[in-house]
Amino acid sequence: MRIAVIGTGYVGLVAGACFSDTGNQVTCVDIDEKKVARLKKGDPIIYEPGLDSLMTRNIREKRLMFTTDIKSAVKDNEVLFIAVGTPPEEDGSADLSYVIQVAKDIGNNINGYKVVVNKSTVPVGTADLVRETISREIQLRNVSFEFDVISNPEFLKEGSALDDFSKPDRVVLGGSSEKALSIMSELYAPYIRTNNRIHLMDNRSAEVTKYAANAILATKISFMNEMSGLCEKVGADIDFVRTAIGADSRIGNKFLFPGVGYGGSCFPKDVKAIVKTGKDNGLSMDLLNAVEEVNKKQKKILAQKVINYFALKGIPLKGARIAVWGLSFKPKTDDMRAAPSLDVIEVLLSKGCIIDAFDPVAMDNAKRILGNRIGYHDNAYDVLKNAEALIIHTEWNEFRTPDFDRVASLMKRKVIFDGRNLYESNKMKEKGFVYFSIGRPSDEQ
Repeated sequence: MRIAVIGTGYVGLVAGACFSDTGNQVTCVDIDEKKVARLKKGDPIIYEPGLDSLMTRNIREKRLMFTTDIKSAVKDNEVLFIAVGTPPEEDGSADLSYVIQVAKDIGNNINGYKVVVNKSTVPVGTADLVRETISREIQLRNVSFEFDVISNPEFLKEGSALDDFSKPDRVVLGGSSEKALSIMSELYAPYIRTNNRIHLMDNRSAEVTKYAANAILATKISFMNEMSGLCEKVGADIDFVRTAIGADSRIGNKFLFPGVGYGGSCFPKDVKAIVKTGKDNGLSMDLLNAVEEVNKKQKKILAQKVINYFALKGIPLKGARIAVWGLSFKPKTDDMRAAPSLDVIEVLLSKGCIIDAFDPVAMDNAKRILGNRIGYHDNAYDVLKNAEALIIHTEWNEFRTPDFDRVASLMKRKVIFDGRNLYESNKMKEKGFVYFSIGRPSDEQ
């Protein structure tokens, strides 16, 4: 098929590269000329394992192209994916201005039957809005062309997006046109071995499905984080609790790991957006408001543990050197959007701490956000020199089995605040570390 993907952010770039790899002719469109120039060279801009080689192979085979010419992209392709950003407004609603602009561009340039696919994360009713916008532009041209609008939400996880796309748990297609749904089912056929993984529904149900999926995952995270706080208070171990409840098939064992809160581009804005949608329709959405509130508190929990420990020991925070391992909101990505590390760093900077940080891939993005307010280092051990404490925000594999003797020799005090429960508490005690984790007992608490 001939496909245009309009928007080369995370979703659009992954979708475009993956569709091209199954033999489709894919044109990715972006208004940023410098970005397009880099993409043409096979530079994916974002960090996602395997994406660079996937792009390079399909660019070489001339199945994947990049352009700023949306007019030609609309005219020359049959399936048009809208994959532009929908950033949150101050009230939590999604900013649809980029989506509407693309719809206008499609209406202004449509020259035959098209399947228009909403791939962006959008609120309920956006498919209708896109349809109305395109129809209005066509009428202004005094021409008549048929088109259908399909809602096709993405369910990609950063760090494993290529596998998620090529081996999906499910593909959700919302629409009323049998012709358009048939085209979309054919497009996804290489990734689906069993038909029961394609879920056909109306547009609005598909739009709700995306938000509902992320909202329930965010709820599981906030629930476990709240349980971790209870475990610390009563002397229980959240790891035992997590393992036992995860063995219940009704609950499952995914998204039950306690930590420092969720971040990234999806969960925070999607929870806000579905709460706003509920409010607009007269619903208070009490549960999801609580999920968001728990997450806000959890994102600062490591900072509070540091403050409490230093106060207990009579160590001044002002001028204290704190080492940080991990800045991105999760491993295998350079995404710093809503990363819990930012909340902790801001609190400690306000207390006068000196922060030295290392992350395997997120350093450039961190520098754009934090500037020269913290120190950046080339490896995990350099940040430890004369550190009063080490804080772990991200569970990168290279942090799982460090040389603890080397760690101890570099640090001024052998104190670790582990926001991802990477280590066993008793083994850390044996090595002489004061060790704080999430939802597990500590001798110092």
